[in-house]
Amino acid sequence: MQIRELGISGAVEFTPRQFSDDRGLFAEWYRFEALSETVGHPLELRQGNLSVSHRGVVRGIHFADVPPSQAKYVTVMHGAIIDYVVDIRVGSPTFGQSEAVRLDSIDRRALYIAEGLGHCFVALDDDTVVSYLVSEVFAPEREHGITPLDESIGLEYPFARDELLLSPKDLEAPTLASAQQQGLLPSFAAAADFTATLDERWSTR
Repeated sequence: MQIRELGISGAVEFTPRQFSDDRGLFAEWYRFEALSETVGHPLELRQGNLSVSHRGVVRGIHFADVPPSQAKYVTVMHGAIIDYVVDIRVGSPTFGQSEAVRLDSIDRRALYIAEGLGHCFVALDDDTVVSYLVSEVFAPEREHGITPLDESIGLEYPFARDELLLSPKDLEAPTLASAQQQGLLPSFAAAADFTATLDERWSTR
């Protein structure tokens, strides 16, 4: 498995080896020790999610309160997406910046997104199936969003704006600046302190 840490701390790309023969192929898209050795602790799986999206569907930018927030391990089972990690942690050296990674059912990459980061993707194909392993169960009262059309973040989509399909909730979400003014954003320090407790808990087992 190839591992690449992105420029935003807490975001890591995993590319599995694939073994093909006349029956099809086999790949290990998640390895417990590969993740824990890279980020300092394993993903304590609490919930598994799956979405099916049409071409042009945008989901996000989503995030949850820290603590405990919600770490995600995302991969595509069918189709393709551009997955965006957005640093919304106030005080982070890369605050307001984003990185994009293509996830598809050809290379079968996965993306780990740590607690406190924002997450968004756009589906490139119809019937794109995305799988998310997450560290906490869904709790609506802790969930928040930022509009994925926020020009200050500047996510670049491979479609014209009128081709994008967003939920009303995502369309009506605040901008990054507005979310910061409302006190919705996690701080870089709080996210670091929380992940440090996860590291410590794992190291003492």
